[in-house]
Amino acid sequence: MSYSVTHGIVKLKNEFIKNHATRSIVREVIPLSYSTLVPIAEQTLSRINDFVNCNPIYVESEDIHLFDIPCRAYLGDINDYWLDSKKHDANYQPFYPTWMLSAYALALGAKLLGFKDIVDIGSGDGRIAYCGKLLGLRSVGIEIDSKLTILQQAISALADVEYEIHQADATKFAYDSLHLSRPMFFISGLPEWGDMLASSAIPRIMEISELRECSGFNFMGSHIMKEYSRDKTGWGWGKIIEMYHLKIKKCITLPTCWTNDQKIDTAYVFTTTQ
Repeated sequence: MSYSVTHGIVKLKNEFIKNHATRSIVREVIPLSYSTLVPIAEQTLSRINDFVNCNPIYVESEDIHLFDIPCRAYLGDINDYWLDSKKHDANYQPFYPTWMLSAYALALGAKLLGFKDIVDIGSGDGRIAYCGKLLGLRSVGIEIDSKLTILQQAISALADVEYEIHQADATKFAYDSLHLSRPMFFISGLPEWGDMLASSAIPRIMEISELRECSGFNFMGSHIMKEYSRDKTGWGWGKIIEMYHLKIKKCITLPTCWTNDQKIDTAYVFTTTQ
């Protein structure tokens, strides 16, 4: 299994932030053509850029070169969506997106592990589900916030990339209604908040006999534990992983908007039920 694309994305990010202020803003970069550093087909890169161009959270762009690779740098503003997403009692983390390249790498990771479906729990603007669709996976986004759900629908229509969008509370969602075959569930929340989401959603999924032995769960973790972190094991998810008898398959490190100004990026932990 090759995850060379993840190393290239991190290297590209570190080069990008040398000359671009990133603190407290959404700023990221996407190549415009294939390279050995970020080995993603040019047609796919074009569709990844389409998502950003159809997404109103991005307000500026400029063409740059990094490692002699033509790229497009984007600046975004999520304040309206961030504030709106905080109003829900069952929203365990306000909207704060990962990089688009990271979303693609996560969907690719699920595919490389043999999964057929992606279900993004707390899907925000839908970027992981969108990238899953580009990779030929059945993709489902579950988002509690109506404004973000409408945003997903608009981006999907403008970019002409269709996936399943549900406005729903993931802690009460009827997962059996999806009729999934081999799903990877993405828990979109860092350990401090996401553990409550995971503790509500995972039991609902595991009680479905068809999913109990064939599902995977991906957790957003951290390489650096805070002094008062409740769980300092398993990138912040050790107790949840142990509680539900999950097996760690892979941990990959990828850029996110909240690690733009940090040297160490976000840990994404792939686990399976068998």
